[in-house]
Amino acid sequence: MARTDLRPEQGSAERAGLSRRQRILRSVVVALVLVGFLAVAGVGGPLVGRLSEVQKNDNASFLPASAESTEVSQLARSFAPVEALPYFLVVERPSGLTPADRQAVQDFVQRIPTLPFAVDDHRLGQYLVAPPGQAIPSADGEALMVPVLLDADKASKAVAGTTPLYEGAQAMRTAAQKTLEADGLKVYVTGPAGILADFVDAFSGIDGILLLVALIVVFVILLIVYRSPILPVTVLLSAMLGLSLAALVVFPLAKHGALDVNGQTQGILFILVVGATTDYALLLVARYREELHDHQSKWTAMRAAWRAAVEPIVASGSTVILGLLCLLLSDLGSTRGLGPVGALGIAGALLSALLFLPAVLMLFGRRIFWPLIPHVDHVHSEDSVGRRGIWGRVAGMVGRHPRRTWVTTLVVLLICGAFVPTFRASGTTQAELFRNPVESVTGEHVMAEHHFPGGSGTPVEIIAPADQADRVASIAKQVDGVEDVSVSGGNDGGSPKVVDGRVLVDATLQSGSDSQASIDAVKQMRTQLDAVGTDVLVGGDTAANLDVRDASKRDLRVIIPAILAVILVVLMLLLRSVLAAILLVVANVVSFAATIGVSALVFNHLFDYPGADPGLPLYAFVFLVALGIDYSIFLMTRVREESGHRGTRPGVLVGLAVTGGVITSAGVVLAATFSALSVIPILFLLQIAFLVAFGVLLDTLVVRSLLVPAVVHEVGSVIWWPSRLDRPKGRHEMGAVGRTAATVGATEGER
Repeated sequence: MARTDLRPEQGSAERAGLSRRQRILRSVVVALVLVGFLAVAGVGGPLVGRLSEVQKNDNASFLPASAESTEVSQLARSFAPVEALPYFLVVERPSGLTPADRQAVQDFVQRIPTLPFAVDDHRLGQYLVAPPGQAIPSADGEALMVPVLLDADKASKAVAGTTPLYEGAQAMRTAAQKTLEADGLKVYVTGPAGILADFVDAFSGIDGILLLVALIVVFVILLIVYRSPILPVTVLLSAMLGLSLAALVVFPLAKHGALDVNGQTQGILFILVVGATTDYALLLVARYREELHDHQSKWTAMRAAWRAAVEPIVASGSTVILGLLCLLLSDLGSTRGLGPVGALGIAGALLSALLFLPAVLMLFGRRIFWPLIPHVDHVHSEDSVGRRGIWGRVAGMVGRHPRRTWVTTLVVLLICGAFVPTFRASGTTQAELFRNPVESVTGEHVMAEHHFPGGSGTPVEIIAPADQADRVASIAKQVDGVEDVSVSGGNDGGSPKVVDGRVLVDATLQSGSDSQASIDAVKQMRTQLDAVGTDVLVGGDTAANLDVRDASKRDLRVIIPAILAVILVVLMLLLRSVLAAILLVVANVVSFAATIGVSALVFNHLFDYPGADPGLPLYAFVFLVALGIDYSIFLMTRVREESGHRGTRPGVLVGLAVTGGVITSAGVVLAATFSALSVIPILFLLQIAFLVAFGVLLDTLVVRSLLVPAVVHEVGSVIWWPSRLDRPKGRHEMGAVGRTAATVGATEGER
């Protein structure tokens, strides 16, 4: 967009030319927007804090919808009137249990149904399938194990802002500490329900802490960027209103089962909205301040800034929304649920940045930049190309040595990407998932490593035809790693329970349900039982872990190409160029590969992490490519704008100089915001925090600053194929800025 050489007196005349009715109308529009968003804050704000009430952190929300283990889980319900979710109460005395210890444990077991919750007047017995039975002694005589079976449906429903699942674990732990542990016994509440309770505890209250940390980090960065006390508050208020808008839609949809929200999804939603709103605000505010140097009227400046910024902001937001919606193709419930939740968050960020923020900027006018108030002086950032300021010097360097710049940059990125095959994402055990010691993991280790078979209480579940029950049990028992096999209802000489011509066979494994040895055993079991018939199905916790890994690999093959295709189409439409769109997509894929390679080195060698969740590469790809493309969009839309009246090579240098500061600030903000996820003591979120933070900085400081502009400068106007930008009519129309750009890199006659 060509600059308007508007003098202060012309700006005054412009304001005077407005009728009183027009001025009143503008003021009314601003007031209505502000009042509307304040109403949103009043309704949606409280819902942000209530999102934890509609979380689903149960295993079903993470299972593949079409997996064999999911089908077994559904069929297994017909063998029991109620689906059970077990705690395992493990009591240990390493020196050996005495008769008095056994009696004390049994007395405690009888009291379990009467244990009160810390909230309301509920008791644990209200949520049990049946009262717990006799304690099971270990072979070494040093431990007892008591299965405590929760009603899975009742246990997951919210009660007074919490869940019976969590309160039940806390009630047993509190009571055991006062009684059994006081007598020198060691007590652990573990098992699937105990581990889920510790997950709830890990996320408990973390949403407020996470949001507070993110907002503080962003405020400090914005304070440094703007050197104004008012603007950072305005931008953060926009982010909170964007989050309120998202919560206004997400909460009722999740409450009625239309969306799935878990603790992980909620944390990512907060970070996405704060980071995206701040990025969009940075771009709009920077363009507004730029226009204030040319226009006396704040309305004229905002109109020009909004028109220039709306296209890249909407394109950027649309790219992220469409990329997130591609997650609906996932087989995993948790991944599939993040798609629409994240998309609604980005939509809220877009509306807040493009409607509420301009209204506030209009309300304050130039004073919002106090103490560095911009005046009409026609001083622009691009005047520094090749001469002063860090981004002016970077643009000058790219103009002088484009080939050397992009070749060197590309080689370094490819070297980093060469370590991608060493990235370990085959899964982690539950013990490795928590970054802090938790009782359920310690208890599972004590139970499995010292006193009971590792698969106790979490058997492999096999659904088989009734007439093949004995054959299936015999084959399963011969599989390496299987401790014992039993047919449901067939204990103590009784007849097996038959439902619809099927029986349920339980196989107890020697190792923990999430160990590699157990997963290998399930693989072998499925292979051998396929010979019996395709109607023999193998499920259970270990099979679910295997199916999650397989689904994650399938998601990578399906979703990544879908996201790339969506981004490519959006870029082609935005830039009206095939070559430029391909360049940006390829550059971001290379950047992603380099990020994964560096992360492999950091995770495997620097921190010695045990591995990574199978879904981590997909999450990283979505955030890095869908979000990382933002910065290339911000750059290339400005380059195209400048190229239309300066020429491509001068245009890319001016675009780099003008957008360098704001895009870098946006990248730093987003990286810092995602880093806030590291406050949650879950390994997956720490790893995603590092991946996104490092990848965004790499994209911002290297790919967008060096690789992309250097390639565009070398290719020249061909980059806009098949569209064609008009040749500038003469160097006099380029002005001083264009001539400066030309001297540092452009060639005569360049389009």
